[in-house]
Amino acid sequence: MSKKDLSQYWKKNLTIMIWLLIVWAIVSYGCSILFVEQLNRIKIGGFPLGFWFAQQGAIYVFVVLIFIYFFLMERLDKEYDVND
Repeated sequence: MSKKDLSQYWKKNLTIMIWLLIVWAIVSYGCSILFVEQLNRIKIGGFPLGFWFAQQGAIYVFVVLIFIYFFLMERLDKEYDVND
């Protein structure tokens, strides 16, 4: 892989990571801290939605983001022919 390709590969990798981290930050901080009062008006299983995001929802979103990162990196690796 040439230096130009390597640079483009890492730039795309960092772009993917930054966007996924932004989603994670919005969900974990936004939904469970900043928007908790608005979300608490909605109930899930008798519990306020803000409480649910703080306790479980952010964890579920984080696990989903891990799988999204995996699939996006698989595609990026094939694009640059660095897959195993």
